[in-house]
Amino acid sequence: MYINLQGWIVEADIMSMQVAMESGAMSSEELVRIYVDRIHKYDADINSILEINPDAIQIARDLDKERQETGSRGKLHGIPMLLKDNLDTGDNMHTSAGSVALADSFAATDSFVASKLRLAGAVANMSEWSNFMSSRMPAGYSSRGGLVLNPYGPGEIFISGSSSGSAAAVASNFAAVAIGTETAGSIVGPACQSFLVGIKPTVGLVSRAGVIPISVSQDTPGPIVRTVTDAAIILGALTGIDDKDDATRSSEGCSYGDYTSFLDADYIRQARIGIPRHYYKHLDEERLAIMEAAILTLRNAGATIVDPVSLHIEHNDWNNDVICYEFKKGLDQYLSQLSDSVPVHSLQELIEYNENHAEVALKYGQDTLIRSAASTLTEQEYRQKKQEYDALALTKGIDYVLEQHGLDALMLPGDVDGMFIAARLGYPLITVPAGYSTTGVVDSDGDSTKGPFGVVFSGKAFSEPTLIQIAYGFEQATNYRYPPDVG
Repeated sequence: MYINLQGWIVEADIMSMQVAMESGAMSSEELVRIYVDRIHKYDADINSILEINPDAIQIARDLDKERQETGSRGKLHGIPMLLKDNLDTGDNMHTSAGSVALADSFAATDSFVASKLRLAGAVANMSEWSNFMSSRMPAGYSSRGGLVLNPYGPGEIFISGSSSGSAAAVASNFAAVAIGTETAGSIVGPACQSFLVGIKPTVGLVSRAGVIPISVSQDTPGPIVRTVTDAAIILGALTGIDDKDDATRSSEGCSYGDYTSFLDADYIRQARIGIPRHYYKHLDEERLAIMEAAILTLRNAGATIVDPVSLHIEHNDWNNDVICYEFKKGLDQYLSQLSDSVPVHSLQELIEYNENHAEVALKYGQDTLIRSAASTLTEQEYRQKKQEYDALALTKGIDYVLEQHGLDALMLPGDVDGMFIAARLGYPLITVPAGYSTTGVVDSDGDSTKGPFGVVFSGKAFSEPTLIQIAYGFEQATNYRYPPDVG
């Protein structure tokens, strides 16, 4: 069996790679080499990859040898993948959160996620400090890596979110899989804007140990891939209780080591899906038409659509003092354990470093960092404010509306406004490609709405199996994704 890797690699999925490697038609080393070659040829126009693992070829060789001698470990054996640059890797790659202040920082050990995915791969570029540095910073920018561009229209189409490098790289077929992290929209947003599938898991399903933090209430790693099948494979590999992250204890009895059993397109026939029209009202004509077409697709597939449902929690309902408090506390703890060779060991030292290196570090300022450092909340005040919001979400939010109408999920537009309602509670989201806006308008943030667009399915905590079933049914009924013109 002969495979022309240069052409075949475009849009290749995990299981087709496994079949090819098992048959001897290709090797993990060949996979890595072809991806690295694509990165060197085409990423200059996208700027998605911050660093390539210098040991990737040797890791792939070792995995090929292991496959020959003792067999495959499973679905991810020898699959190259990308990690966002805020996930610790205890190897010869840096972990910098995109910041020049941490440009020389090497993690002592793997993050929980990296340890479970220890295969050949690379590290993706990202927005600096996961876009929690400056209110003026564009999505996808970091002082260490520059600006990530959307492969569907570099410089023209919005990329969204801080896992932008992960999404742009997977969309460009620089890897089959990427791991991003999300606080509010940073997995689902860039996946949506890059015609990809992204899962933002329930907080506690995947450990955050070894992830440079923003919010202990909201942070979570998750997969960014091209198909719901690949997303299900990766999600199962990431789950597990971790003594270094207390939140994972909540996943006991609610998680799976393999989510592929939920790839059931027929489930959609029995699904009840709510349409919260409040989150559709800002859409321009073309994107609203995409959403209406998605609703019709679900109806035609047999789903029961409840339209509208009332869910009115605005972004403004969340007190940003809480997230600033969490960021300051979490970042101080993370930076304090870095080696002496790193120039910053606290949020205050980071601010001072940026001021002293303003030419390279402060292109867009650091007002968000300064506001976080100035947080004066006491622990008691923090807990009270958080409880107030959680109560609001339960009485007006996702749990309430799902129970009121007997729903399995909500369907939201793939933009940040709709994602906040789940992010603030640590609830799961999954996005699937739904259409392409050919004209677009300039929105209130100054970004064009032209380009790929996705639908987002949201549910209760640990409802990933149901969301995967619905997303898979929608994907199989539509198959909207097509690759960008890269290579």
